[in-house]
Amino acid sequence: MLTLTEVEALARRAHEGQKDKAGRPYAEHLAAVAEGTRVRGGGEAQIAAAWLHDAIEDDALTEEWLDAAALPAETKAVVRALTKHKGEPPEAYARRILATPGARLVKEADLAHNADPGRLAVLDEATRNRLTQKYARMCALLGID
Repeated sequence: MLTLTEVEALARRAHEGQKDKAGRPYAEHLAAVAEGTRVRGGGEAQIAAAWLHDAIEDDALTEEWLDAAALPAETKAVVRALTKHKGEPPEAYARRILATPGARLVKEADLAHNADPGRLAVLDEATRNRLTQKYARMCALLGID
């Protein structure tokens, strides 16, 4: 099995050169979600999933890579649950997260970082408002306060 250190290094390499909406290195978001997962009581499998939660969706890694990866089944299931599908309604996405043990905790850490006022403050008002509404809706669907 890959260690958390190896998963972190792999995720950082996979997302190398990517930036978030605020223009920051994408790995900063991954690190924040992994730490958010840890402080919320997530175990190693969930923390590994936090590092990888956007890898397939962002085409940084493939489904085939995930299938073959030396990762716990829980990590793979959480990554799959958190991978949005093109055109998928938010309700279906939320149902999949809620149906997958461990996925809601990682998504909560993801949403907390995405909705951080400091991160949102650097965005233009229209983007900030759109994202704030999007994150609030997902929190409501997942039962996150």
